[in-house]
Amino acid sequence: MSAQPEEMDRGWSGPAPLRPGLVPPPAEPAVPLLNIANVLTMARIALVPLFVLALFAGGGHDTAWRVTAAALFGLAAITDRFDGQLARKYGLVTDFGKLADPIADKALIGSALIGLSVLGDLAWWMTIVICGRELGVTLLRLIVVRRGVIPAGRGGKLKTLVQSLAIAVLVLPLAGGFATAGMALMWAALVLTVATGLDYVGEAARVWFAGSARNRAA
Repeated sequence: MSAQPEEMDRGWSGPAPLRPGLVPPPAEPAVPLLNIANVLTMARIALVPLFVLALFAGGGHDTAWRVTAAALFGLAAITDRFDGQLARKYGLVTDFGKLADPIADKALIGSALIGLSVLGDLAWWMTIVICGRELGVTLLRLIVVRRGVIPAGRGGKLKTLVQSLAIAVLVLPLAGGFATAGMALMWAALVLTVATGLDYVGEAARVWFAGSARNRAA
């Protein structure tokens, strides 16, 4: 039985008006780009060249400048802890923050490791392993981004914390047991770096094959 004209007209009509008493939910306000979380992230990026300058000032082994470099590194590392917490707590997550935050982290850690290796305070192979892992994880995220997101694990946060502590101790003009403690922390950071890197490889494979299965089922 064919549809009557008025039935066809109703099928193509616009959305029905709201019933009396029903109010549409208000649209969520846009998160401003210039918020405290993003300001902290940008401050961390700005601190990186200042840290590098202080690290190499006075020939790279001047006590006062090394203390200054350690203080700048510590300040930048503290902003890394608070910007993400503030963004999540107060709903200040933005696309800019998602992009800039990991860039700031890698710029800070990478510049410190390379600087220490140039000054002869850290073996180059350690710097290459840690920086190579960070680059590899970033590439993995880009490869699988269309099939899913690799979540950040607790191991990665612990790895970053231990790396930061190790770098801060090695940047300070310390000797004896303190220098040994700094290298012990760096070895711990290296183990965590490799372990979490392998974990990311497993997660990337899981996301990739899960996405392939969904595509075949679609």
